[in-house]
Amino acid sequence: MKKPLILVTNDDGINAPGIRTLIDIVKELGEIVVVAPDSPQSAMGHAITVNDTLQIHKIESDNTQITEYMCSGTPADCVKIAKNEILKVKPDLCVSGINHGANSSINILYSGTMSAAIEAGIEGIPSIGFSLADFSWKADFEQIRPFVKKIIEEVLSNNLPDGVILNVNFPKLKREEIKGIKICRQARAKYQEKFDKRVSPFGKEYYWLSGEFVNEDKGEDTDEWALKNGYISIVPVQFDLTAHHAIQQLNTWNL
Repeated sequence: MKKPLILVTNDDGINAPGIRTLIDIVKELGEIVVVAPDSPQSAMGHAITVNDTLQIHKIESDNTQITEYMCSGTPADCVKIAKNEILKVKPDLCVSGINHGANSSINILYSGTMSAAIEAGIEGIPSIGFSLADFSWKADFEQIRPFVKKIIEEVLSNNLPDGVILNVNFPKLKREEIKGIKICRQARAKYQEKFDKRVSPFGKEYYWLSGEFVNEDKGEDTDEWALKNGYISIVPVQFDLTAHHAIQQLNTWNL
């Protein structure tokens, strides 16, 4: 049987340990093409490049099983240019990550990792975003390898519902400490932000964004609950942001 064509991307940059681990996992599962940012693009959300040029450079490698490109743009740019200029065909799967740091709850809106996966979903490509709740560059991704592989195999075997992308988050635990996988909903959580106001040596004011993550959701069916209690969380997400439940109410207004 023909091997599936798998697109690999991320937001931490093509040299990040997370994506190198992901590449090593999926190389056994299909034909691999990597298109990832040439520098870190965390918290870029779904930004795309429209007022500047994009550049892609093929990376020479002795591994003929894997083709790699680095792109000067955002994670969403990487998926767009991969499909339209590099591959010229729709891949069978897109995997994004493994991100250094969790992308649970509201973080999905800011995440470049998940935006790349969502961009693939918009193009009709089954896609998964993977994140580990460890921001360290030296995060131990070896602990989650079998889980990543199993989830990818299941998606390849069963496919995904149309318009659905998987947001997968791993707790920072040893392999044997992970209790299992929970299919969850996105927790209702947000950041209580503040800006640290400072003055440069030249007398100009500038601000440094900081704040605290606050989980307002007490449910035990959320991604935040799963991660806190030792489970891998999988949240099926969609790019249709319509609040369908509100349509009937709005139709009662005198508009």
